[in-house]
Amino acid sequence: MTSKLRITLIKSTIGKPQKHCSIVAGLGLRRVNATVELNDTPEVRGMISKISHMLHVV
Repeated sequence: MTSKLRITLIKSTIGKPQKHCSIVAGLGLRRVNATVELNDTPEVRGMISKISHMLHVV
């Protein structure tokens, strides 16, 4: 069984670079305080590391 990551968007994408907005959309987050559960893969970890200042990860 793969482990899951619970990811919550805590900061808005307004005024952020387009690349950051694309990463947020790629993670499946649509609005502030939205939470998604994703598998713990290297791809997801890489996306999280790029915008870690905007997320809360459990």
